[in-house]
Amino acid sequence: MGRYKSVSTLLIVFVLLVLQSINQRASAQESGASWIGVPLGPSDTVNIWSGYRKNFMLDEVPATAVAKIAVDSKYWLYVNGQMVVFEGGLKRGPNPKDTYYDEVDLKPYLKKGNNQLAILVWYFGKNGFSHNSSGKAALFFELKAGSVMVLTDASWRGKRLVEYKTAPAPIPNFRLPESNIYYDAQIADSTWMKDVEVSPSFAEVLTLGKEGDLPWNKLVKRPIPLFKDFGIRKFETKDIITKGDTLVCKLPYNMQFTPYVRLAGKAGQTVKFLTDNYVHYHGSAENIRGEYITKEGQQQYESLGWINGHYLYVVAPNDVQIQEVGYRETGYNSDFVGAFHSDDVFFNTLWEKARRTLYITMRDTYMDCPDRERAQWTGDAVLEAEEAFYALDTQAHALARKWLYEVLYWQREDGSLFAPVPAGNWDKELPDQILATVGYYGIWTYYLHTGDKKILQDLYPRIQRYLNLWDKYPDGLVKLRAGGWQWGDWGENKDMLLLYNLWYYLALKGSSLMADELGKNDDAQRLKLEMAHFATKFNERFWRNGAYRDPAYTGKTDDRVHALAVLAGIASPAQYKAIQHVFLQEEHASPYMEKYVFEAMFTMGIPTEALARHKKRFASMVNNTYFTTLFEGWGIGSAGYGGGTVNHAWSGGGLTILSAYLCGIRPLSPGYEEILIAPQLGNIRQAAASVTSVKGEVTVDIKEHDKELWLTINIPEGTSGKVVLPVGQYQNVWLNNKRTKQVSTKPNKNKNIYHREDRSLWIAPGKWVIKAQK
Repeated sequence: MGRYKSVSTLLIVFVLLVLQSINQRASAQESGASWIGVPLGPSDTVNIWSGYRKNFMLDEVPATAVAKIAVDSKYWLYVNGQMVVFEGGLKRGPNPKDTYYDEVDLKPYLKKGNNQLAILVWYFGKNGFSHNSSGKAALFFELKAGSVMVLTDASWRGKRLVEYKTAPAPIPNFRLPESNIYYDAQIADSTWMKDVEVSPSFAEVLTLGKEGDLPWNKLVKRPIPLFKDFGIRKFETKDIITKGDTLVCKLPYNMQFTPYVRLAGKAGQTVKFLTDNYVHYHGSAENIRGEYITKEGQQQYESLGWINGHYLYVVAPNDVQIQEVGYRETGYNSDFVGAFHSDDVFFNTLWEKARRTLYITMRDTYMDCPDRERAQWTGDAVLEAEEAFYALDTQAHALARKWLYEVLYWQREDGSLFAPVPAGNWDKELPDQILATVGYYGIWTYYLHTGDKKILQDLYPRIQRYLNLWDKYPDGLVKLRAGGWQWGDWGENKDMLLLYNLWYYLALKGSSLMADELGKNDDAQRLKLEMAHFATKFNERFWRNGAYRDPAYTGKTDDRVHALAVLAGIASPAQYKAIQHVFLQEEHASPYMEKYVFEAMFTMGIPTEALARHKKRFASMVNNTYFTTLFEGWGIGSAGYGGGTVNHAWSGGGLTILSAYLCGIRPLSPGYEEILIAPQLGNIRQAAASVTSVKGEVTVDIKEHDKELWLTINIPEGTSGKVVLPVGQYQNVWLNNKRTKQVSTKPNKNKNIYHREDRSLWIAPGKWVIKAQK
């Protein structure tokens, strides 16, 4: 009997432990943060603003206090009356279903005793070319501050902020999920987020679901840093001109900013905030503005929806006294660390304008433009990401990584891909832009600059799935893929079949290199064989009378095609003279595709001609002193393409070429394990560039005078450099004042030996001065 009693007791204990474990798990689940919201009426669907408050006690400041915050769509966070995050949140989403969340360190803002949280939430309520609306306004917040958990639940207080409304027509075009913000100060409590006590007007919130619930689904950690806040700056008097009822305020450059005013006046007056990009240079579509309704007396206001332009227009009635006008610049959190300079002022200006244009097209995603669309057109992102490797610090890499994951994680069940994504009202495939993204110039170029192998592992299967969708002719070349938009490029004289085949070949090239890196030997061998066959058949079918042409094509010879053929390696050096003639005669590429022409001409070893063509084509936008950014097309508005915006980073591809080819800084192996320094000056006599790589700063300073060439180079630790001197027969080469040994054998990685055959020598980390005499 004792034995059975013992077994029975153990069984009871076991059951109790199981029940306790279940209860603990249930309790843990029940104690997790909820999605919360405020009561909304049936018509409260678009452009909804709400405020949330929570007070909590701390016995001491905790060692760590990292908050997890998610919203649809944006939020502003205050802790103890201090603004901690200016515009948090990312437009949805990492895939068609899920939502991003932010992590924010609150420890520096907490104190012993009573602490106040205040969160302002903006719900777009619309789809766009850059946002996939969840369909429900809500907030999710979770903070572990020592032993204290602060979670969004029924204990929070919230309020629909009726002072925020939607400004009357004209409304932003359908591509933009943001609305024009109209703020009525007459009915606003402007201090609710800074008050110690929660306002009585804040009522119980609604609990709408738990983490993982519809419609927000899985929460994915924000993959890019929080946006940079430059703080509010006041316009100087010299930068403000009064024109009737309008203050025209000159900004230092085209930027993303929110306008600020301090004023006095009667209640009920309307003050409008516009920019020159709204009034004049809008790309043929309405974009974003703000409106403010005054209260009585002294007041100040910041319109929280960012806008952009070279000038802020503040439009106000005469009896409103504008006492101060300012702006808060915000943007992607990356520093301007790369550099380029030469003895040609034109190319110095081009490089700087390209960087400024790049930066204004970076935020939640890469954008085509910051006004008309704010959309991540993936062909634009290919160029933008590469420019960022040369012009910005390594924090910019995260935006490129996000772009690539988003494009591939929005893949449809049938394997097809489209862009822009994230998007709620666009789903058309542009096959050429997708191929550029999944191929050599997209994911492989990202890998070369970052050494991020995980992205290859994650995305390679999805890329192969997409490439397998392409139909082929019996000779192995691909047919035109319908997709959703057979675009090719802006402009005329597009030899589309050839463009598609060349982009496909470059996608194969990228996949072949990825397969090698991932150890997929069978794939690598198959892809190499396919590429060799493809190149042969392409030349057999399309090279006729000194040019590439589809026999069925009736337009003028396409310069874009010849650029891609050179860069793909399908065109051989024996064809270069004929191709050079094409580049001198045909100018059909838009600023987007002109980057590839520029690069192809350097690849062919004709830098002087390349510089001359680029200078000719970009003269109007580079020499225009009004604009600090580059245009979408060769002109503005109707003289351009696609609406003709004045801030399109795809026009900045020349930045990449000046740093990577004229000064010659390129990664020779992934992650800059080996660095190539191969300058081609053309008719430039002095040039210098610096690049902040994942290994450290790489710098090159080149001077050429008569028959002497001087290079000063810095190679960071953990790498080695291959220096290739410009074309010329160099009789003597000195390295740090020591004459190098010269050999005529094929190059190898022996340090400090000059190989005459390919004009190269390898150098170790450190600073080097190379002198070469012809």
